Amino acid sequence: MPALPLDEAGRYVAAAYVVFVALLLVYVAIMAAKLQRIDRELGDLADLAEGKPARARDEVPVQAAGPAARLAPEPADTGREAEDVGGGVHR
Repeated sequence: MPALPLDEAGRYVAAAYVVFVALLLVYVAIMAAKLQRIDRELGDLADLAEGKPARARDEVPVQAAGPAARLAPEPADTGREAEDVGGGVHR
């Protein structure tokens, strides 16, 4: 004799399938989100490799970044950018 009568066991089997399908859908949704993020990051890296400027959606305004971003020191201007203009030939 089975542990549960077959008429009662059917509900548990159906519930197990529902839980399995729900977990499978959650897994697929997580993988789709990761794939989308990786695709976006690869696009950004390709843009950087081609020398294109960063996309506007990735830039955070100073006001939205909080007070710590406003207090951070700006990088020092070394003047090297001005020296490199003109093909790098200096006399």
